[in-house]
This record gives sequence, C-alpha cells and structure tokens, in this order.
Amino acid sequence: MTDLTKLTLAGARDALKKKEFTSLELTDAYLGAIEAATPLNTYVTVTADQAREMAKASDLKLGKGQGGALEGLPLGIKDLFATKGVLTTACSHILDGFKPPYESQVTQNLWHDGAVMLGKLNNDEFAMGSSNETSFYGPVVNPWRRNGDTTKIVPGGSSGGSSAAVAAKLCLAATATDTGGSIRQPAAFTGTVGIKPTYGRCSRWGVVAFASSLDQAGPIARDVRDAAIMLRSMAGYDDKDSTSVDRPVPDYEASLGQSLKGLRVGIPKEYRVDGMPAEIDALWTRGIEWLKAAGAEIVDVSLPHTKYALPTYYIVAPAECSSNLARYDGVRYGLRVPGKDITDMYEKTRAAGFGTEVRRRVLIGTYVLSAGYYDAYYLKAQQVRTLIARDFTEAYAKCDVLLTPTAPSAAFGIGEKTADPLSMYLNDVFTVTVNLAGLPGISVPAGLSSDGLPLGLQLIGKTFDEETLFRVAYALEEAAQFKAEPAVWWRS
Repeated sequence: MTDLTKLTLAGARDALKKKEFTSLELTDAYLGAIEAATPLNTYVTVTADQAREMAKASDLKLGKGQGGALEGLPLGIKDLFATKGVLTTACSHILDGFKPPYESQVTQNLWHDGAVMLGKLNNDEFAMGSSNETSFYGPVVNPWRRNGDTTKIVPGGSSGGSSAAVAAKLCLAATATDTGGSIRQPAAFTGTVGIKPTYGRCSRWGVVAFASSLDQAGPIARDVRDAAIMLRSMAGYDDKDSTSVDRPVPDYEASLGQSLKGLRVGIPKEYRVDGMPAEIDALWTRGIEWLKAAGAEIVDVSLPHTKYALPTYYIVAPAECSSNLARYDGVRYGLRVPGKDITDMYEKTRAAGFGTEVRRRVLIGTYVLSAGYYDAYYLKAQQVRTLIARDFTEAYAKCDVLLTPTAPSAAFGIGEKTADPLSMYLNDVFTVTVNLAGLPGISVPAGLSSDGLPLGLQLIGKTFDEETLFRVAYALEEAAQFKAEPAVWWRS
C-alpha cells in the first residue's frame, strides 16, 4: 500500500468509496505522521481516541455504501473553532482548560458530512499575528527550508498550524480563519491553497472572535480541488450568526476545468508597491501570461484607496478586538489570577493571560475608541473602508476577477521580524483590502523564490462569486504546475 498521507483529499475520498483502504487505516497513518512531526509544533491537542472512533463510524457507513461528502477523511481544526468537550484555547494562556459545551457551526457541518477530527491546530494567539509566533504554545515551524540553510522558517499567520500541517501532510486539509490575510498568506508561505470566502458565506458562530466585521472561516488544502470540496462542506446559512447570508451553497468542484474564454482579469496598478522584490513582480507577470494563454482577457484597473488599507485595517481590527476580548476576565472560564478585589483580579488575570501582541492590539483598540479619538480614528477608518469597497465595485465594472501577489515576500526566519511590528504588519499589504471589502480571495502556489521557498498568487473575486475564483484558480494551478514539496527533515 502506498503512503496514505500522500493522497489528496479528493484522491482519498474516491479511494475510500472504492474500499481500497479503511478510514481507520487512513486515520492511523496521519496520527503516526503527527507523532513523528513534533518539531513542527503544528498541533496543540491531538484527539487520537476520538479520531479513531469517528473513523470506525465512517467505515460502517462506507461499508453500507452510505456516508457524506467528507466521509472518513481526517482533518485538522484550527484552535479558534469551538469543539465540544475538546480543549479550545485560541492558543492563549487566558483560555487555559476551556472545553466548550458546544460545537462551532463550521465544524458541525464537517462532522455532519462525515469528516474525522485529528486534533486542534496551533495559531497566533487570538489569531493576532502574521507568522504564528505569538501562540502561547510556541511558534509553528514551516516544513520548508531555504536552500542550503537550516534556519527555521515561519509558516505565516495566524493560521500557521493549518498551513504547516497541510504542507507537511499531517492532515488531508484544515480549517482556518482570515481576518486580514490569515488564510491566504500562510498558504502562500507553505505552497498550499487557501481561500477566504465572502463575508457571511461561513458561519462565525463558535469561532473565537478577533474582529467581528472582518473574520471569516475558510479552508487550507493541498490543491484547488480539495479547497473547493472543503468549502462546500464548511459553508452554509446559520441562523445563530446574524451576519450569515441565506443563499444556496454551489458545488464548487463542478466549476473546475471550465474555459476562461471571455473572462476578464483585472490587474490593479496600486499593488505594484515600492520595494517589492523582483521575483514577486516576475511571478505576477508570469501569472498574467498564464491566464492570457488560457483565454482570459487582461485589463488594467485602479484601486486608488489601496494605500490607506493597512492603516485602516490596523485601526478597525484592534478596535473590534479590544471590544471582543473584554469578556476574558477570569470570572466564568479559563485562567484566573487571584487579587485583593475583583478589579485587581481582572487586571492580574488579563496581564498574565494575554501575550505581548494581544496586549498591544487591545491597547491600540481601546485608544482609538476612547472619547476624543473615536471620530478622528475609528469613524474615519470606517469611512475609508467604504471607499476601499467602492474601488472594488468600480473595478468589477471592467473585469470579473483580480490577480495580485499574495504576499510581498517569501517566508522569513523565526524571530527575524518580531522586534519590528510595523515590518510584520506589512506582510498583509496585499490581503487586508479583501477583508475590508468583504470579498472572497484565494491564494494558489505558483513558483519558488531564489531561496527555494514557495510563492503564491492571489485571485480576488466578486461577492459570493467563489465559483469564478475556483475556475480561474484551477487554470492558474494547471499552468503553474507547482509540484515542489518540502524535504522531510523533521522526522528523527
């Protein structure tokens, strides 16, 4: 039998239906791979017993010719998703010991379709970070390495555990969340595919909140087809989430392979930023040529308010996070540090429970929402956000989808940017606009840097037009023929 962990999600799905192996055999293969990959620090909780029980249940269904769209397929779950009875901490000390009595809607959808949970994946604390170095459980290590260099590389953030686990074949696919690029940038850094769907496409119920008007769940997978399969199961209307949109979920997989003839691809001039590495610009140019060769029409468009996107995001997101994180006070659940009175207990618990980056963002958010500064900062940022969204609306009068780089560089070394928050925040320069406008975006691996690290291209679509995104992403994937994989150095 071939190494079962080398199969794609679609390949494993089809093989299980043909009874070439069992879900339990597949699950055990992944549990073994996870155990051998502890140096990567991708999982914070491994649910081996539960995974095997879920796999056995799937095998019974498959044996009768029954089962859902993901029946028997082992997945990793980002630690931001509430999982009933299973430790859920958002990788923060302040949620020590928290086991939710409920299930997030996204994971409930996956279990309904027959998926198997391998465990909870590491992420930046409360999803605040671009490199997965802020987790209370320590940084995740990218399975990729620079050519001839043993320096440990970041996997991107905040969904670094998800991206690294998929790249290292420690799960078939993984759930992730994206507030300013936290699905797409990690995907670009690890040679995987990540899609952030339209705001409202996936339920936010049971997902630990960072910035409520920006957060959106989505999958990270090995290829475009696998991402399409995952998103169909994750998505859907949820009446427990007031921002969930009640509309049918298409069969995204059916859109793959359709012709691009007549489709217009926009190239935003504002994304050619100063100091962008030549190899990123060259990759973008190759992407344009690939889509043109596939039959698409290339058009130049303008998104004039792009230059304000990063400062706008870093006002809106911290403001919402300072409000959302007010609930963590040591009273009902998680960490509690005793104090001489309740105020002292609050202060000591939050000081001990939150890491440096979370404290920084809470302080910024509290400041911009405070009396005298609300109008100058938060209200102004929301007005600019409206202008950014309008830019996209006007651009889509001329095109059907946009093509840009995903990140301004390849992955960097652990510790190389932690002392410079502004440099770290610039990693989101190409991705935050999508969240501010509520649009769908997907990252597809398209080449290697001069150091041998993955580089991604991003496609940005119209609201609830993920089908077109998958259609173009598949064409891009076919043209790029990205087959590179990281050398397996982490197994002792």
